[in-house]
Amino acid sequence: MSFNPHTPEDRERMLATIGVASTDDLFTPVPETIRYPHLDLPPALTELEAIRRLEHLAEKNFVPDAEDVYLGAGSYRHFIPSTVDHLIQRGEFYTAYTPYQPEVAQGTLQVIYEFQTMVAELLGFEVANASMYDGATAMAEGALTAVSASRKREKIVVSPTVHPAYRKVLETYVEGTAVTSETLESADPFRFDVSALEGRLDDSTACVVIQYPNFFGTIEDVQAIADAVHEAGALLVVNTSPVPLGLLKPPGALGADVASAEGQPLGIPPGYGGPYVGLLATGKKHVRQMPGRLAGVTADAEGKRGYVLTLQTREQHIRREKATSNICTNQGLMATAATIYMSTLGPEGFREVATRSYQNAHYLADQIVKREGYAVANTGEFFHEFVVECPEPAASVNRRLLDHGIVGGLDLGTVDDSLKNFMLICATELHSRQSIDRFVEAI
Repeated sequence: MSFNPHTPEDRERMLATIGVASTDDLFTPVPETIRYPHLDLPPALTELEAIRRLEHLAEKNFVPDAEDVYLGAGSYRHFIPSTVDHLIQRGEFYTAYTPYQPEVAQGTLQVIYEFQTMVAELLGFEVANASMYDGATAMAEGALTAVSASRKREKIVVSPTVHPAYRKVLETYVEGTAVTSETLESADPFRFDVSALEGRLDDSTACVVIQYPNFFGTIEDVQAIADAVHEAGALLVVNTSPVPLGLLKPPGALGADVASAEGQPLGIPPGYGGPYVGLLATGKKHVRQMPGRLAGVTADAEGKRGYVLTLQTREQHIRREKATSNICTNQGLMATAATIYMSTLGPEGFREVATRSYQNAHYLADQIVKREGYAVANTGEFFHEFVVECPEPAASVNRRLLDHGIVGGLDLGTVDDSLKNFMLICATELHSRQSIDRFVEAI
């Protein structure tokens, strides 16, 4: 902070109130071995020296071309039209703040309203909320929405083909509550078999959570799973990805009750964990169990169109015990980027991105299996991501690819020790036939 309002006398009174002699006493719970009595900083640099130092450090970075990156696993590289960055940097949009005052935030509220409309259409539902932090929290909030809707049921059953990091976030969400989360086992490690649900659903099961396409890129049979889940009286939560829905049926059309997704592929570049934006949608009958807020359209006293926050079920607006969540931002800037991206591409452009991603991934798979010792491990159809079994540890293959200036896929040995010879590879519309051929030659 550039300004601290507390005087030395204020600090002395605060320390006396909590019963410690100095601020140093506040750090006694921290082991001495990891305490820093002072910052060991190098000598100060001039601005010019600092710039040169940073440039020297930046030269050590390896910055590959986008078409030479085959790493996906939940964060994807797609072409981002220049309109996205240009418009989100306008002063009236450049904030993640939630517009509480409709009289001064009509533009922002309109963007949120249009964002919700597009997300609802994309996921195949009647209602979408203003947005979540990211895909992982959206999936967790979607599962808790199903728990609330099921009233007294408190068990969440999760497919093993859901993103492992997402499963950990869900487990963190329910820790310390009456809600439980359990991950099933599947005979096929890369595809969820509906038979795995037999005998695992009972009167305490609130919902089943699956991913479509799943973490390994396989397109799950959502309709068959939905039928089995509904027969047991539970709800189905589907975590998905936006781009495949340019070609695939949306979760809402396949029997899902709640759908979540990571919105990063919609005009947001990959980052070290964010900022991203979560998508969440459901039917009207579950709208009051949804977290966050909903923007709506109405008319003012003069009959002119106006945008407002129609429904706000979070703890800042209603009594805490009645709140659905404590989600306190709508990631407004990222939601705006996603809205501009979808508006710029339109339905046909969005379908073209999905088609090219699908075709490039299948061309890549067809070329890889021609190499001795390599095989595609997915037993079902995949979209733009798939698993390759390598003749050696995937880590070794990735090191060889890096020597050629190529970032390979995800070493699945980092997820499961038994999968150290398997690699999760992704292709999008950014890959050319020439870059794919280079990749295949390099492995």
